[in-house]
Amino acid sequence: MRKIALLSTLILISVTTAFAQAPALQGNWKELLAGPKTPADFSEWHTRMLYWRKKAMDSIDYNGDKYHLAGLKWAQSSYIQTQMMVEDRYFYDPAAGKYTVDRYLNDLKKRYGGLDAVLIWPTYPNIGIDNRDQFDMVADMPGGIKGVRQMVADFHSRGVKVFFPIMPWDNGTRDPGPIAPELTKEMAAVGADGLNGDTMYGIPEDFFWADNGNGKYPLALEPEINLKTLDMLQWNTMSWAYYDDYIYNPGVSLYKWLEPLHQPIVNDRWADNKTDDLQYAWFNGMGYCAWENIWGIWNGVAPRYAEIIRRMHLIYSRYPNIFHSEGWEPHTPVLQAGVFASKFPGNGQTLWTFVNRDKKARSGQQIQLAYQPGITYYDLWNGTKLNPIRNGNTITLSFAMEGYGYGAILAMNDNSIVKSDLPAFLSKINQMAKVPLNSLPNKWQFLPQHLVNIAPTVPHKTTPVGMVLIPAAKNFKFDVKGVMIEGDDIPKGVDVQYPWEKTAGRLHHRLMDIKSFYVDQYPVTNLQFKKFMDATHYQPKAAHNFLKYWSNGAYPKGWDNKPVTYVSIEDARAYAKWAGKRLPHEWEWQYAAQGMDGRLYPSGNRSDSTIIPPADHNRAMRPPTDVTAYKEKSPFGVRDLVGNVWQWTDEYTDDHTRAAILRGGSYYYAQTSMWYFPQAHKLNEHGKYLLMSPGRDRAATLGFRCVADR
Repeated sequence: MRKIALLSTLILISVTTAFAQAPALQGNWKELLAGPKTPADFSEWHTRMLYWRKKAMDSIDYNGDKYHLAGLKWAQSSYIQTQMMVEDRYFYDPAAGKYTVDRYLNDLKKRYGGLDAVLIWPTYPNIGIDNRDQFDMVADMPGGIKGVRQMVADFHSRGVKVFFPIMPWDNGTRDPGPIAPELTKEMAAVGADGLNGDTMYGIPEDFFWADNGNGKYPLALEPEINLKTLDMLQWNTMSWAYYDDYIYNPGVSLYKWLEPLHQPIVNDRWADNKTDDLQYAWFNGMGYCAWENIWGIWNGVAPRYAEIIRRMHLIYSRYPNIFHSEGWEPHTPVLQAGVFASKFPGNGQTLWTFVNRDKKARSGQQIQLAYQPGITYYDLWNGTKLNPIRNGNTITLSFAMEGYGYGAILAMNDNSIVKSDLPAFLSKINQMAKVPLNSLPNKWQFLPQHLVNIAPTVPHKTTPVGMVLIPAAKNFKFDVKGVMIEGDDIPKGVDVQYPWEKTAGRLHHRLMDIKSFYVDQYPVTNLQFKKFMDATHYQPKAAHNFLKYWSNGAYPKGWDNKPVTYVSIEDARAYAKWAGKRLPHEWEWQYAAQGMDGRLYPSGNRSDSTIIPPADHNRAMRPPTDVTAYKEKSPFGVRDLVGNVWQWTDEYTDDHTRAAILRGGSYYYAQTSMWYFPQAHKLNEHGKYLLMSPGRDRAATLGFRCVADR
C-alpha cells in the first residue's frame, strides 16, 4: 500500500559467476538490473546476464509449469491495469441502485484506450471503522456476493479480468487464522481472476487455487511489493513494479529477465510526470497500472500520457506474446546517445521497443541490423513502412522520435504481410501519430470538489426539547485537519475542498461568523429513531444493514438510550427532516463542541479517559454506550461528542467520488495494523469516509445528531 523498506533478502541469491558476482541491482527497490555502461559493453554484459539467469534458476530447481496453465495464459497479455475504488461514481450509481461497468469502462476507453484488468478495491481506507473484515467489505457491496458476481461478469463481457486484494494485515477485525481458504473460496464465488497482495513481499502458494464448485482454477497472484524469496516467482505470475530510483540508463526488470512469461505492472500512483514509468514499462515490454482514483483522491492521467498508454496498448494487444520472448535482448545496441532499445524475437518476426531518454528529439539513423533477404521493416509507433539502407551485410533504419519519446519497429517476412491486416493497423496508428505527443497537455489537473447543500430548517423561536442553544459567533477560528493515513497536503487534495478554498487539502483554517442555532444535546438514540420509524414507516430503498442490531422493528432491550447506528447519511437526513431539523455543517459541530477558545477536547485541552466511553480493542465489538453515561461536555453543555460513535456532518462530491466528513471518533479501535480507519477524537481533526451505497456505508460505530436553525 505504501512503499516499504526493501528487505535485505531481496538480493535474492548469491551466485558465483564467471564474472565474480551477479549483475548489479539498481535503486532502493533492488528489482532492476543495471544495464551496460556503454554500448561497447553490451556483449560482455549480455553474456553475464544469461549465465547468471541460468545459475539463479537452477538454484531453485525452477520449472515454470504454472505459467503454462491454460487458465493463466491471459495474464501474459494483461498489460494495462487500474486499481479502482468501489466508491468511484463511474462504477456504481446509488440513485439507480446498480453497477455501471459500461460507463466506467467507456470512460477509460475514450481517455486512454481501455483496460486488460481491473483491481477492485473494497477495503482500505474505510475498513476498521467497525469490526467488518475484508470478507464483509466484499459481501456488503450492493447485491451481496450475487451482485458482485454479476458485476464481475459484466467486466468479463468486456474482456476485462478482475482482481481483488488480499489484506494480510487485517487481523484486528477477525481471528488471525489462515485466510487463504476463505479468500479463495470468496473469489471463486464472485468469479474473480486474480489477487493483489497488499503490502505483501510475494503471495504464498496457498492462494493460487480457487474452487468454484466445478473444479479448481488458478488465480493470477500479483504481490504489491517485491518477492521475499526467489522461489516465489514460480507461482507469482504477475507483480507490481515500484521503481522509485529511475536513472537515465533504463534498468532491466529482474523478474521478467529471470522468467520472460512473468508480467510486471509498473505502478507509481502519485506521479504527475509519468514519463519514467511509461518508458521503463515500454523498454522492458511490461504492463502499466493507470491508477487514478487513489483512496478517493483524483490523480487523473493527463492527455499526453493517456495517448502514450493508448498507443502502447494497441501494440501490446496486437503482439502480446512477442513481449514474453525467451530471446528478449534488453539494451540491444543502437546508434544514438540517449536512445535505448529492447529486442523481442518472435516466430517469423521481431519487434524492437525504443525510448528516448532526452528532451531533445532524435531523428535519422537509429539502429543497425544484419541484412536478411525477404524481410520488411515497419515503424509501428508512427504507422509507416521503413526503407532500410543496405551496406554490405548490414542495414540501417532511420526514423524520428520525439523528445522523451517512444518507438517500435517490426521486422516481418514479406510472405506474411499478404495475409495480414497490418496495413489497416498501420493506417490507424499513422492517423494517431499525426498529433505529436508533446503537443498534448501533460500537467495534472485538480478535480474540484463541491459541498452538498444542506437546506435550512424552519426557524425555531424557542429552544426545541432536547436541544441546546448555541449563540452566534464572530470570527470563530475554524482549524481542522484530516487524519487520512496517506497522501500529502496540496496539491493532491487528500482531504476535502471547502467552499472558500481553491483546492482540496489536508489542513484547513478560516475565521468564520456563525449564526445562532440549536443542536441536539446528545446523539439521536434508538428510542428517538423508533418514534420516527413508527410515525413514518420509513423504509430505505437500499435496506442492507439498515438498523442491523434491530429485530422485527425493535431495538434490543435496554438500548433505549444508546445512539442509533447502522444508519446511512440518507437515513439520518430522513430522520432530521421528519423532526424539523437537519444535519450540522462540520464547522457548526466543531463550534458547538469547542466554543471560542480552540480547545482540543470538549472539556478542555487534555484528554480525560474517565469522562468518555472506554476504548474497545476487541474483535467482537461491544455495543455503544448510553449517551448520558459519561460527563464530558462542551462549553455550551453539549454531551457525548467524542469517543462513543462517529457522527455524520457534511458531504463532498467531485466527478468521481462522494465522501462524508465524520466527527467525534468512536470507542472502537481495530488492532494489529496502522491501516485501519484512524480515530479523530480531537476537535481539530476529522475523518473522511468514502461513500458508495447506503447499505455499505452504514456502520456499527456511525450515528448522528441534528441541528435546527433559529
